[in-house]
Amino acid sequence: MSCSEFSLIEKYFSRQTASRDDVLLGIGDDAAVMQLAPNEQLVVSTDTMVSGVHFPEDTSPFDIGYKLMAVNLSDLAAMGAVPRWASLALTLPDSNEIWLEEFSAGLFELAKQYSVQLVGGDTTRGSLTLSLTLQGTVTSNQYLQRGNAQVGDAIFVSGQLGDAGLALRQLLAKETINRDCLVRLNQPTPRVELGQSLLGIANAAIDISDGLLADLGHVLDASQLGAHVQLQDLPLTEAVSSLTAKGDWLLPLNAGDDYELCFTVPDSAIAQLERQHCRLTRIGTVVEGKGISCFTSTGKWDLPDDLGYEHFTSSLNKELIS
Repeated sequence: MSCSEFSLIEKYFSRQTASRDDVLLGIGDDAAVMQLAPNEQLVVSTDTMVSGVHFPEDTSPFDIGYKLMAVNLSDLAAMGAVPRWASLALTLPDSNEIWLEEFSAGLFELAKQYSVQLVGGDTTRGSLTLSLTLQGTVTSNQYLQRGNAQVGDAIFVSGQLGDAGLALRQLLAKETINRDCLVRLNQPTPRVELGQSLLGIANAAIDISDGLLADLGHVLDASQLGAHVQLQDLPLTEAVSSLTAKGDWLLPLNAGDDYELCFTVPDSAIAQLERQHCRLTRIGTVVEGKGISCFTSTGKWDLPDDLGYEHFTSSLNKELIS
């Protein structure tokens, strides 16, 4: 089954989106027009997902659509922004209507949850590639960033680490898959509310997409500081901790796809974190110097040579960290 580009847009993407009062002109014209309040600033994130690179080729269309929205929401969460509008660029091998029905359902399930309206985009034919640009707003000059960590800040992460990496390892190795971990891989939870609540509390923040060590490293590089991380304090599920008990710390540290927030907080503001509705765990401290030093209960733990996922040196199989 197939349909033309314009009927595809009309059938699967024009009518299912949330409707916002600040959209003056949306899908159907040459460009979209949105209204900003005088005291607002625009925050923009773009993520691209490629079949076989960002997800196994047999991933369900629903999960692909859900995750595409989730990873962009996670970027805005790391800035403390309020999500508002999205534009979607689809490169499809064909206009399979069953695939499009499921993909759009996954995309819009999360979009509606966060009142995101799809305002435009493009479709073309080629290898399966999906790009979403998500736009949000912050009150003027009130946003989180990577480069503001301070010496002595406590380092926190939300949720739990390593589940998505474990699911991917099991999928590609054709092992029995932990179903809870698979949900974490295919339908991550963007910490949108947490990001907004950290405004005025956290000094620096980032979302964990390429692995804790890589993404914390970005914060430290931007802040020109270092960190001490206590591995025994990492928040782990039983499935992942069964591996770390054997000395294998690579999944929670390096696998990526967690889409949790990593942020730094001064000691004076830690008490304010008690009001959050998701699990928050202190894992270390920002220190003078450069780089990350990891410690276990028995002493210092040597870091791997490669930290996190890098597109031009890594493959999907590299994310296994086997």
